[in-house]
Amino acid sequence: MSAEITLFVNPTAGRGRGARVAQPAASALRAAGFCVRTVSGADAGDALAQLRTAVREGTGAVLAVGGDGMVSLALQALAGTLVPLGVIAVGTGNDFARAMGLPVRDPEQAGRLAGEALKEGRIREIDLGRVNRAEGAEGAEGAEGTWYGTVLCSGFDSRVNDRGNRMRLPAGRFKYDLAMIAELAAFRPFPYRITLDDGPVIETEATLVAVGNGSSYGGGMRICADAVPDDGLFDITVVGDCTRATLLRVFPRVYRGTHLSHPKVTVHRARKVTLEAAGSTAYADGEPMGPLPVTAECVPAALRLLMP
Repeated sequence: MSAEITLFVNPTAGRGRGARVAQPAASALRAAGFCVRTVSGADAGDALAQLRTAVREGTGAVLAVGGDGMVSLALQALAGTLVPLGVIAVGTGNDFARAMGLPVRDPEQAGRLAGEALKEGRIREIDLGRVNRAEGAEGAEGAEGTWYGTVLCSGFDSRVNDRGNRMRLPAGRFKYDLAMIAELAAFRPFPYRITLDDGPVIETEATLVAVGNGSSYGGGMRICADAVPDDGLFDITVVGDCTRATLLRVFPRVYRGTHLSHPKVTVHRARKVTLEAAGSTAYADGEPMGPLPVTAECVPAALRLLMP
């Protein structure tokens, strides 16, 4: 095992903030006897290229410093390799870290525990989702697709994301609250075509469909509350054709996961799912995947994760 650990730092964090928040973790790792190098980059594409080089050269582990977006980027280099991932969760949502029982907003503790896990071989193999766009679709990925660790969503919540991403002001999460209010004003269910494990097409009106490898997204919304990240299956939560009033009543229950008992909510389990709905986009780990249709496949034991 290499004694080198790679800290994967957000290249877009302002004024060197990414490197600063990584310092307590780096210090804890060096105190444990590890050699620490930092990978950042001019932008996300450059950072990912540098990380892939570090993985090829045999780094002992990669620690993603940031939120779910940084974890998502790291997955593109680590999925299917023997190099384990640790997470220094200092982002906004941190849904991946919470789902895996990792420390949140405590970089020193996270770095220390990651070092201990690497020395003691405390590694959990978990599943990942792999997303492919329809062949020939604009922005479609290659044969390998795009990996994700938590939830792929489409429908009402992706419309909120779309609108929020178009808004320049206000800054931060408040703009997504405003985007949700605007989308509620124009709310309507979507006609979906859902295919599970190459079975018959399910045609239904749905407010949203979420495909969970992990349980939560959006900073603690437990949309796929019972999802287990190493059972080889997705939990697919379908919120049916709610009225606006019903959606407003059900939405607060998502934070406790109790929405799953509502009569308008159905949960399926499958290894593969294809979603089709005109006018809807998909997001996975909070990152845009593009317009539907998309196919997501659960790939067992695709990632080795350092555990406390």
